[in-house]
Amino acid sequence: MLNVHNLSVSFMGTDLFSGITFKLNKGDRIGLIGKNGAGKSTLLKVLSKDIETSGGTMAFDKDVRMGFLRQDIDFVEGRTILEEAYQAFEEIKEIELKLDEINNQLATRTDYESEVYSQLIIDLTDLTERYELLGGYNYQGDTEKILQGLGFQREDFDKLTDTFSGGWRMRIELAKLLLQDNDILLLDEPTNHLDIESIIWLETFLKNYSGAIVLVSHDKMFLDNVTNRTIEISLGQIYDYKKPYSQFLLLRAEIKEKQLQAQKNQEKEIKQKQHLINKFKAKASKASMAQSLMKQLDKVELIEVDQDDNAAMNIRFAISKEPGKIVVEAENMSKSYGDKHVLENVDLLIERNSRIAFVGQNGQGKSTLAKMMVGDIPFDGHLKLGHNVEIGYFAQNQSEHLPPEQTVLQIMEDAATDSNRARVRDMLGSFLFGGDAADKKAKVLSGGERNRLALCKLLLSPFNVLIMDEPTNHLDIASKNVLKQALKNFKGTLILVSHDRDFLQGLTDTVYGFKDKVIKEYLGDIDYFLEQHKMENLREAEKKTVVKVDKSSSKKDACQLSKADEKELKKLKNKLSKIESEIAKLESEIEKTDLELAQNYDEVSARPNFFENYKAKKATIDTLMEDWEKVEEQVSAIS
Repeated sequence: MLNVHNLSVSFMGTDLFSGITFKLNKGDRIGLIGKNGAGKSTLLKVLSKDIETSGGTMAFDKDVRMGFLRQDIDFVEGRTILEEAYQAFEEIKEIELKLDEINNQLATRTDYESEVYSQLIIDLTDLTERYELLGGYNYQGDTEKILQGLGFQREDFDKLTDTFSGGWRMRIELAKLLLQDNDILLLDEPTNHLDIESIIWLETFLKNYSGAIVLVSHDKMFLDNVTNRTIEISLGQIYDYKKPYSQFLLLRAEIKEKQLQAQKNQEKEIKQKQHLINKFKAKASKASMAQSLMKQLDKVELIEVDQDDNAAMNIRFAISKEPGKIVVEAENMSKSYGDKHVLENVDLLIERNSRIAFVGQNGQGKSTLAKMMVGDIPFDGHLKLGHNVEIGYFAQNQSEHLPPEQTVLQIMEDAATDSNRARVRDMLGSFLFGGDAADKKAKVLSGGERNRLALCKLLLSPFNVLIMDEPTNHLDIASKNVLKQALKNFKGTLILVSHDRDFLQGLTDTVYGFKDKVIKEYLGDIDYFLEQHKMENLREAEKKTVVKVDKSSSKKDACQLSKADEKELKKLKNKLSKIESEIAKLESEIEKTDLELAQNYDEVSARPNFFENYKAKKATIDTLMEDWEKVEEQVSAIS
């Protein structure tokens, strides 16, 4: 489909990359990876012919259609979401106009025997056949499916695109690309503005895509689930392996180890020959042997070891002071934007050292609640910060508000205080802005570099509660790993709004799920949330009809519960959920063990303390069941 040979791109006389050669075949799903600034987005722009190369060739198969999802897009104002999405079907829309015109003429003309009328009939037949071939009778249904898969609701379809944020517009652009019959898809960070459900949907779509895909992403799980080949750009060169990301890392390490061993052996051989040359060249009788050895050395091709760009951020989040036990307490918080109610009657009680993830579809209020907690936006209800609480806040679009004409150093110095201004250059060095990089203007920084600068700027203010809204957008995988480790080591209270499943794993122990203006607490990590959420969605799908419950017959109306009862009820339900999770986990383990016993009894039963452990698990289940019954009785007594 595409042959790239000896490709080079230079900016102001400096090579971004050079001598790149690879082939793109049908069915290839390539993950294009590398550090921020390595040239990933630039390579996509070269492949799409948005920018010219400095050297080399690109040969495309005849009639290859290519779609490119750029990070920066422009929209025509005044179109609805459906109208914008239908732009993917340019030829179909043109045929529809022609068919309307022909049908109008056929309805009004009476010269049935004329050549013009006959030609109209012929044109109608030809256009109808072409319309059917292009999928004209299915494109509207396909469009609605794609839009819904990407998180849009049916009631959104007739709204103007002007009323949606840049992230939602990006989804519309992605929908248009997925609807087109492209042979090659170029996707530049397609998951940046998607929630977890939409990412999972996109993974399934791309895995079934028959053409070729080249995508830039820093989402390890997304890369592993979608790609079957990895191309890394590092220090101006590429490394190409037919493996998804995690397997590529292992293979790359193995190959480098072999290269190092081969280089070591070669250096030893060269050293031995050089020793013989020095020994023989002074003796006339051995001069010919020395000459022969020298010729052998001249022909040796030195083994090179792939170079790694190991530069990484150095982050440490320190708490400013010890806060009180309760860091955030809120009652009846609500937020509306005009007629749109985002959150209603939210109660929160967040204790010191909590580690919480905000998860849910876009538009459900995750970022809104974060802004309410830091006082960025007005709201209804009450919110109180605890004793000594100091909040550090990383906003989702924080990097977009960096003054474009100021340098990295100027931005940091303007935000610094007298106590930390002297450390600004050291801090910038820790975030890979050492030397001349500190004099770069913000407008020339890549998305990842801007995020790194925003993170560095965050550290200029003291905090013991850290609220981060999509901190990993645009960050390369190495930087994300460093950030994740820094957050693991953070001793304060952490609240993360993120769609990156891999990043969230191991960082939080509680998930707040946002849906339909309500927040539900899940006492577990992101994997537990996804498992529970999937089950809830399945149960929802199984409901054939909506059953209206007559609340008058209940012992207590929910609205009559006291605040103390509501809190106690919430606590008990969380406890129930945790017990159910533990029971399910143990039952799964026992079921797996029973299967192993059935297949190989002697080997399994011979394991040390096997039967003691087996009985202990069953006893634990019995205890948990008793606990469940007690808690359930308490719940019934309150509600």
